[in-house]
Amino acid sequence: MSLTLDDFDYLLPPELIAQAPLAERSASRLLVVTPACGTSPLLADASIADLPALVRPGDLLVFNDTRVIHARLHGVKDSGGQVEVLIERAVGPHEALAQVRASKSPKTGSRLRLADAFDVEVLGRVGEFYHLHFPAGENLFALLERHGRLPLPPYIQRAAGDADESRYQTVYARDPGSVAAPTAGLHFDEALLARLAERGANCAWLTLHVGAGTFQPVRVDDLGEHRMHRERYVIPQETVDAIAATRAAGGRVIAVGTTSMRALEAAAQDGTLEAGSSETEIFILPGFRFQVVDALITNFHLPKSTLLMLVSAFAGMDTIRHAYAHAIARRYRFFSYGDAMFLTRKKDTEDDAI
Repeated sequence: MSLTLDDFDYLLPPELIAQAPLAERSASRLLVVTPACGTSPLLADASIADLPALVRPGDLLVFNDTRVIHARLHGVKDSGGQVEVLIERAVGPHEALAQVRASKSPKTGSRLRLADAFDVEVLGRVGEFYHLHFPAGENLFALLERHGRLPLPPYIQRAAGDADESRYQTVYARDPGSVAAPTAGLHFDEALLARLAERGANCAWLTLHVGAGTFQPVRVDDLGEHRMHRERYVIPQETVDAIAATRAAGGRVIAVGTTSMRALEAAAQDGTLEAGSSETEIFILPGFRFQVVDALITNFHLPKSTLLMLVSAFAGMDTIRHAYAHAIARRYRFFSYGDAMFLTRKKDTEDDAI
């Protein structure tokens, strides 16, 4: 199957891009999408609050417990020029890769004064990112928490406010390291988690730190030439054991968000899901053979994005086209603060029409 970028394009009215969260986390709408062999997919309009009715006793929901850091910083170069720094990911106790915006690129060995509070040294370049060394006397994340700003996605056309400090985090966020929220998880509050437990569903946890590369556009038309950014993940043995027990009992593994799916499928590429910590640059396109995940809860994704390619691989390209057309016609809210879908995996024997 030869795929190009245009195969994953669609027209989205800009007013459907959610600019702020709803008052209640679980008030978002939920489009339930079930692939159907040889016919149009089954589409049902529901809400996140209906999720307990969609899961079955014995199903396992796998959540990403990463926490968004204050990754955006402003400052000046040695020369006095203005800079904006967006942390991509930590690569050591006092080092990070970052995007740096400036009128002229900072040179290796130069220093940046950030937030009028501390200096960082430019160690060099790693691909499109700058390798920065932060002061050694303090924990990197503590420094960012005090002096940085929460980084909202580029399609949210406002600065982060006080409400975003809580609403752009999941209620179960624990391990700091992401520069973007695992947005499917934003729909869950404590009451919904309790109702899922009452239904007989189980929960498991992993960590994948989302990098700024998640917002980078695909710059090649031939998707075989695209290279994904790297992201670090940790899958505990308890989660691997819970997945095995779910499988043995006939339950489904439901990934809450594409980040959970990426971590699970990356860790199972050799055919067996392994616990541990690693980095992944897995690129999931139609034709990918899923090893772990049976269903996926996910928000709507940008045109021509690698995440739209991922859900197309999971549910089928034709199914996703129908689902997105339905969501636009019914005025669903899109992207990070928007509504969500509940997707069931298509059978590996089903073919897509391009």
